[in-house]
Amino acid sequence: MAKQKVCLAYSGGLDTSCILAWLIEKGYGVICFMADVGQEEDFEAAKEKALKIGAEKCYIEDLRREFIEEMCFPAVQCNAIYENVYLLGTSLARPVIARAQIAVAQKEGCFAVSHGCTGKGNDQVRFELAFYALQPKITVIAPWRDPVFYKRFAGRSDLLDYAAEKGIPVTSTKSKPWSMDENLAHCSYEAGILEDPDVTAPRDMWKLTVDPEDAPNKPEDFTLFFDKGIPTKLIYQEGGQQKTVTDAVDLFLATNAIARRNGVGRIDIVENRFIGLKSRGCYETPGLTCLRAAHVDLEGLVMDREVRALRDQFITFNYAKILYNGYYFSPEREFLEDSIVSSQKHVNGQVRCRAFKGTFTVLGRSSETEKLYDPTESSMDEIGDFEPADTTGFISVMAIRLKKYGKAKEEAGEKLVK
Repeated sequence: MAKQKVCLAYSGGLDTSCILAWLIEKGYGVICFMADVGQEEDFEAAKEKALKIGAEKCYIEDLRREFIEEMCFPAVQCNAIYENVYLLGTSLARPVIARAQIAVAQKEGCFAVSHGCTGKGNDQVRFELAFYALQPKITVIAPWRDPVFYKRFAGRSDLLDYAAEKGIPVTSTKSKPWSMDENLAHCSYEAGILEDPDVTAPRDMWKLTVDPEDAPNKPEDFTLFFDKGIPTKLIYQEGGQQKTVTDAVDLFLATNAIARRNGVGRIDIVENRFIGLKSRGCYETPGLTCLRAAHVDLEGLVMDREVRALRDQFITFNYAKILYNGYYFSPEREFLEDSIVSSQKHVNGQVRCRAFKGTFTVLGRSSETEKLYDPTESSMDEIGDFEPADTTGFISVMAIRLKKYGKAKEEAGEKLVK
């Protein structure tokens, strides 16, 4: 009798290597799926490892371009950010990974998909909501929520013992049990001593960025161009020569490289997970930090005030929340994304940027097509078309209700200033 097939999201790391062996123990035929979203990994070595453990097949899917163009750039367009700090590097990758995994599962006739997400984290929600939206009748095997599994493997130490028993090579150790997630946009770190929120992240933990103290002593300047809020061109210096890149993947990689060598994009936070727990996470988000900050700055020059206010109050907050909570494949995300596109019609121009010892700053911005900013109106040195006397009436009208408020306080014997 043919074995039932399961498509496992496989990374080659400790958890998924042990889960692969465990699924085989359970009698399933396992198809491994690996998503290349830009993580620095030896995919062929991981594939070879999966086949040695016993996987029937191992797919490696290159998702870098769709990750950047479909996920990262729309996030830049709406300045997506979670709890004012986190740029959603993990959340952004999950929809393209889930979509590609379901496609492999369908191709191979798998009755189920599986993953190595912890039963306490966000990713289990993100992946599974995506799976059910993409294939409503799919079965999901989540080992870290299976009592048989998590009672056998109470923690990473038990997994390491199991890996040794099964002859599975792993890079994690009991002294450095980092849980890492890496892609083109970022690298995240959790677990181990990081679970104490008052312990400083070890200096040797950070993988992508140079320590700001060790970054070059000379600032690095570059220029980012946007068309309808999408990054379209990067001009920078390398080896004494000016370079220009326009391809989405090349632009993202080059911006990443600039930020990484200058130590830009590190954060250390305690965040609120969707399931209700607080979690300490350390993140490196180099290039996306620069792209988002440059985009925010350009909008100040070219975007209508009220459109920007509505976008900031509703779209930015809710789009980030939807991404973080795993509702990418939802009607509300489609609605918000249409709104993002509409809000970005006039976000065209260029931003001159600087990366220096962990900081990103804007040196200037300009636009050849959008003319909301008029220096003659704002100038302190000329009148222009704006009549300062008109402001007297404006202030009088704006003060009507405040005068009434102040009078009511006065009559009640209350003071406005305590």
